[in-house]
Amino acid sequence: MTRKLFGTDGIRGRANDTPMTAEIALKVAMASAAVLRRGEHRHRVVIGKDTRLSGYLFEPALAAGFVSMGFDVTMVGPLPTPAVAMLTRSYRADLGVMISASHNPFEDNGIKLFGADGYKLSDAIEMEIESKIESGAHGELAHAKQLGRAQRLDDAPGRYAEYVKSSFPKGRSLEGLKIVIDCANGAAYKVAPRVLFELGAEVIPVAVNPNGTNINEKCGAVAPEAMQEAVVLHGADLGIALDGDADRLILADERGRRIDGDQIMALIATCWADAGLLTGGGVVATVMSNLGLERHLQKRGLNLVRTAVGDRYVVERMRADGFNIGGEQSGHLVLSDYATTGDGLLASLQVLAAIVAQEKKASEVLHVFDTVPQVLKNVRFDGTPPLERADVKGAIAEVEALLNGRGRVLVRKSGTEKLIRVMAEGDDRSTVESAVDRICDVIRAGDAPAASAA
Repeated sequence: MTRKLFGTDGIRGRANDTPMTAEIALKVAMASAAVLRRGEHRHRVVIGKDTRLSGYLFEPALAAGFVSMGFDVTMVGPLPTPAVAMLTRSYRADLGVMISASHNPFEDNGIKLFGADGYKLSDAIEMEIESKIESGAHGELAHAKQLGRAQRLDDAPGRYAEYVKSSFPKGRSLEGLKIVIDCANGAAYKVAPRVLFELGAEVIPVAVNPNGTNINEKCGAVAPEAMQEAVVLHGADLGIALDGDADRLILADERGRRIDGDQIMALIATCWADAGLLTGGGVVATVMSNLGLERHLQKRGLNLVRTAVGDRYVVERMRADGFNIGGEQSGHLVLSDYATTGDGLLASLQVLAAIVAQEKKASEVLHVFDTVPQVLKNVRFDGTPPLERADVKGAIAEVEALLNGRGRVLVRKSGTEKLIRVMAEGDDRSTVESAVDRICDVIRAGDAPAASAA
C-alpha cells in the first residue's frame, strides 16, 4: 500500500484543504484510536498544538474523534512538539498528537502522532491507520455511557519547563550570560524564555508575540537573521532560534555568526565522549550532514552513521544500535538520554552547559570542525517528480564524474513540499557550485513546459 496521507513527518498540507481538513482530522483520530486501542482500560490521548490560526480548527475535530471512540482527551494548548512527546509518557497516555506544520508558513498545518512511549509512530502503524481511514472501518463507536471526556491541562508548560531544566548540570547556572531567544512566534513563545530566565540568564526575547498568522514569518530557525542581528545589537553571548514547534534550533555566536546542527552535534558528542557519556560509538546523522563532521568524528575514533533525511529515521537507527546522540544539519537534535524526539530548547541547554563549563566565548566553543564547502539549492516542480527523467539522471552522473571521489552529490525530493533538493559538497567550492547549478538547470528546463501547460 502506498502512503497517501502520511509523509516523513506525519500529515501536512494547506489548512482547510485536503488532506488537512477537519473531516480528515476527525477520521485520523477515530482510526488512530481503533488501531491503538489496547485492553479494557480507560484510554487517554494528549493533544498539543503550535500557534497557527488553524489550530482552532483541528484541535476540536481531533478531540471529537477520540471522544467518539471512548478516549479521554487532555488538551495542553500551545507547547513544543517535544513537550507533547514527554507529556504523553509522563501522563501515561496511549497516544500523543501534535498539531503543527513545524517550519512551514502559517497557511499550512499538520498532525504528528506519538505512541505511548513518546516516539513517533512507525511507518507500519501509520499505514494501518491510513487503511482504516480509506475503508471507513474505524471500529465500534463508544456507547453513549462510554464516551470519552475532554479537559485542559493548565500546568503543562510548567511540567515541561521543569523537565527541561533538569537536564542542565546541577550546581551550575546561566548567571552572567545574555541570551537572545527567537521563538518564531511559535509553540515555545512562553516556555523557552521562562526556562532560560529561571536558570539565571539575562534573556532577550524575539518573536514571542504570536497572532495566528506570523509563525515562522521572517523569524525562527528558518530565518535566523533577526536573531543574529539581535545578538550583535544587544551584545549577547549566544543566540538561539527555534522553529514553529521548537523541535529544532539554529544558534549564533557572540559575533552573530550562524551555527548549524552539525557543529552542535559535534560539540555535544565531543563533550559527552570526554565525560564517558556517549553511547553507540558515535553519532547518527542524515545524508545531508557535512563531510567535515564525519572527518572530525573519525579523528576522535568515533563513527558517523548516516540515514535518510528525517528525524524519524535518525531516531530509528539510534534505537536500533544504541546511540544517544543524533540529528540533522537543519537543527533537529535528538538526545535520547532526555528526549524521544528533537528538542531545540533541550539541545541549547547542552550547548550552554559546555560554554559555562569551558568558560569560553561561544565562537570558541562552537567552532568544533572546519566545514567542507557545501551547496544546497531547491527547485520547485509541478506534476510528477523529475528524478526519474533520463536527462536528470544523466546530469547527476555527469556531476558525480566531475567530483571524481573528491566530494559527493545528493538529489532528493522533499518529504513535505513539492521541491527537489540538490546538494553537493567537496573541497573546491567553485566545482561544487557548478555541479549544483548544472543539475538545477536541467530540472528546470525539463519542468518548464509542464509548468506552463498547467
